[in-house]
Amino acid sequence: MRIKAKIKGDVVQVKVMAKHDMLTYDQAKKKGAEANFITHINAKVNDKVVYDASTSQFLSKDPLFQFKFKASAAKAGDKLEVTWVDLKGKTETDSKEIK
Repeated sequence: MRIKAKIKGDVVQVKVMAKHDMLTYDQAKKKGAEANFITHINAKVNDKVVYDASTSQFLSKDPLFQFKFKASAAKAGDKLEVTWVDLKGKTETDSKEIK
């Protein structure tokens, strides 16, 4: 995962690129494989959830998630922890220091 998190004014701007093939049901059927895509993504700062989303098969390969939250929930130097879960139950977690 690639994560960028920067404080701009009173908002923390975050970009996360999740590396995943995002194989839809139709693509999987054509390839003779099982569908597998990210179904949930979550971001926390200091054990406080700042972003939480359920996703579907209709995201592109290696999807880019962008979100903002108030800087009152974090300060420069805090760790932003991002976790995603796919259809097969695989979980990936990564963290980045907020700048």
